[in-house]
Amino acid sequence: MSLYSSMNTALSGMSAQSRALGHISDNVANSQTTGFKRTDTSFVSYISESNSETHRPGTVLARPDFTNQVQGTIEQVENPLALAISGQGFFTAALPVGTNSDGTKNFDARNFYTRAGDFNRDREGYMVNGSGYALQGWPVTDGVVDKTQLVPIQVKEDVFTPTQTKELDFTGNLAAGGTTNQSTSIQVIDTLGNSRALQLTFAPSASATDNTWTLSVAAPAATTPALGSINILFGKDGAVDQPDGTLAEFTTPLGTVTGTAATAGSPATVTFQADFGQGLQTMTLNLGSFGVSGGLTQFASTGASGLSVNSFEQDGIPLGSFSSVTTQKNGDVRINYDNGQSRVVARVPVTVFKDPDRLDHLDGQAFLRTTESGEARVVEAGEDGAGLLSTRAVERSNVDIATEFSKLILAQRAYSANSKIVTTVDELLQETLNMRR
Repeated sequence: MSLYSSMNTALSGMSAQSRALGHISDNVANSQTTGFKRTDTSFVSYISESNSETHRPGTVLARPDFTNQVQGTIEQVENPLALAISGQGFFTAALPVGTNSDGTKNFDARNFYTRAGDFNRDREGYMVNGSGYALQGWPVTDGVVDKTQLVPIQVKEDVFTPTQTKELDFTGNLAAGGTTNQSTSIQVIDTLGNSRALQLTFAPSASATDNTWTLSVAAPAATTPALGSINILFGKDGAVDQPDGTLAEFTTPLGTVTGTAATAGSPATVTFQADFGQGLQTMTLNLGSFGVSGGLTQFASTGASGLSVNSFEQDGIPLGSFSSVTTQKNGDVRINYDNGQSRVVARVPVTVFKDPDRLDHLDGQAFLRTTESGEARVVEAGEDGAGLLSTRAVERSNVDIATEFSKLILAQRAYSANSKIVTTVDELLQETLNMRR
């Protein structure tokens, strides 16, 4: 009987609209949830029989229509670890499931995917978002990115290992015709990361017309402060004539100080050794090149001092303590130290799918791969269809409250209309039963 069919159809309509209301309520509740993707409703009709002569009422089903590919608003925040993906793709994450016997964190063997990039460090140093998922990335060792594995990113507050000074670059000018000693103090780093003073003293020859200076090197904190000396000849005073004012030759080395052989255009370096209590430390002082105007020169001085130091650099690095951690646009996670150095410990990739709307939804704005979604492709940000990374930013929910309220009104009216059909069919059935009276 068509009355019963009509009632069943109306009941299916009420059920479908109630599902739509569920989707709307879920969207509205998560309108401020970071990385949340709204669920729209797709209505599908099922007809038992329909042709040119007969049409029987069918049913309607409400199916979820996911919007995982729809971008939410990118919003800048103060959190230096926050990340957002502008475009397609997901962060790969791991789910903590307990602690191992040695105290380390244990993770679920499966890979999870999320757009919620509100990352912060937990007490073990792992980068976790607000839902507790740990961000995974490629490990980086000595600047080399290992793309063969994904591991939870852990930022440890360790120290930056010091590096002793091996090379020094000195650029300056000695006043031509100078008659007084000229000194300068520079800092070097010993094997334990301590900063040590190094004294360079330039003494002119007795003759005002001689282009020879004696360089004496001293380290007050060394077990033997006087490290040695060597003569520096400029211009035509060397065995081979060089342009006036340029380095010509090193002669008469004393102590631990030695110099390179004079060859036009070759590096002019002085090597010496100092013992700061941990054994001999060899250092090389680069003074430029023989016959080339640069490095250490001897020209007329425009100032009162007979020595003008233009620049000094050394390759030693003092001990550094953890200062902060930041993320870069290419995905690098960089640890900064208070000695001015930094170190990259991981790189955050972007994972893309052929059909991300077919991913399984989980708690905490997370997803799991399915057969329908396709394989997970882990790539660099901005490559092979993956979106770009935005630092100090999060992706907000893609829910539009005004649109949801509009859908809410339509669902409410449609539910009421279906209930009216049920009431009408009930009245008609009652009339049918009253026919026998």
